[in-house]
Amino acid sequence: MQPNNLKPPKLRQGDTVGVIAPAGPVTPPEIQPGINLLGSFGYKVIISPHLYQKQDYVAGDDEARLKDLNSMLDNKDVKVIFCARGGYGTLRLLEKIDFELIRRNPKIIVGYSDITALLLAIYKKTGLVTFHGTIVKELSKNRNRNLESFLDLVSSEKTWEVNLSKGKTLVPGKVKGTLLGGNLSLISHLLGTPFMPSLKKSILFVEEKEEPLYRIDRMMTHLRLSGQLRGLVGLIAGTFEGCGDIASINRVLADTVSDFHIPVLSGLPVGHGRENISLPLGVQASLDTEAMILSITESCVTP
Repeated sequence: MQPNNLKPPKLRQGDTVGVIAPAGPVTPPEIQPGINLLGSFGYKVIISPHLYQKQDYVAGDDEARLKDLNSMLDNKDVKVIFCARGGYGTLRLLEKIDFELIRRNPKIIVGYSDITALLLAIYKKTGLVTFHGTIVKELSKNRNRNLESFLDLVSSEKTWEVNLSKGKTLVPGKVKGTLLGGNLSLISHLLGTPFMPSLKKSILFVEEKEEPLYRIDRMMTHLRLSGQLRGLVGLIAGTFEGCGDIASINRVLADTVSDFHIPVLSGLPVGHGRENISLPLGVQASLDTEAMILSITESCVTP
C-alpha cells in the first residue's frame, strides 16, 4: 500500500542545506565549488561528518553513510539534503533506513543516477515527494541553470511546465498520471524489492549513461516481464548519454510498450547530459505530445 503524499516545506532564502554522500566517494576539490556556489546563492551549507570517507567504491561503510543521512534528517535547521554524487551505494542502505524518521522530518531530498534508489524508496515507504535533480558535484554544470531549475521548483508552491519542443514524439497522446522515474538501471534493480513503488497510473521517465543498446533492451524487457509496466499511462525518455544511436534506443523503448497504446516521447532534458532539470517524484502531472508539454499539475512543496 502506497502511503498518502507527504510534501516537504518549501525552501526559503537563507535556509540551511546539508550535503551527504550516500553513494560513491568524493574529494573536497570535486565538490567544494558546488558548496561555494550554494553559499553564493545565499544558503548556509553544512557537510556531513563522514562526507569524505572512502571504502573501495563507496563513500565510507554503510553505517557511516546511514549516520550521515540520519543526522541531516534529525537536524531541524536543515531544509534540503543534497547528495554529493551518484556512483553506487544507495541500494545498500535501503533496508536500514529509518523511514519513520523521514515521516517525522519531511525535507527536500534531491539527487539522480544512483540516488534514484533512495528517492524511489523514500517515496514508496513514506509518500514523501522527492526530487530528481542535480548533485553537488555538478551544481555549476550548464552555467548554473540546473541548480537554478531546482531552486525555482522547490522555492514556490506554483505548478510547473517543461517544454518538450526539442523532443520527439514516438507515440502520440495526452494523459494524466503520477510522475515517477530516474535511472533505468536503478529502477530495474529495485524490482522484486519492497522499495519499488507501483507504476500503475504513472508517467514514467527514464535516463541512462554508457549502457549498450542490448542492456537497455534487457532492462526494459525486465520491467515489462515483471508486470510493473502494466497500467503505465505514459513513457518519456531522458538523455541516454554515451549509449549509442538514439534512434535505436527510441525504438526499444517504444517497442517495449507498443501494445499498451500509451504516449511515448523522447528528449526530456533530464539525466547525465549537460542539461538536467529537476522533477518532483510522486506528484500529479500531464503529458501532451501535441503541445509537447509535460505539466506538473500540483505543488510539490508546502508553505
